Amino acid sequence: MGKLRITLMKSPIGYNRKKQRATLKALGLRKLNSSVVKEDIPQIRGMVNVVSHLVKVEKVEE
Repeated sequence: MGKLRITLMKSPIGYNRKKQRATLKALGLRKLNSSVVKEDIPQIRGMVNVVSHLVKVEKVEE
């Protein structure tokens, strides 16, 4: 399995969905341009799909 680097590129302010904010919090993204490295598993991919318009995703080589 690979890893994903997820970076918050846009602010969730102005998006009226509590689900999106909760997803960002669960991913560990708090501030703009903050990044986290997560395992590339279906659960993480699903979370990224919910907030795909706010984040940038890159594959990380180990």
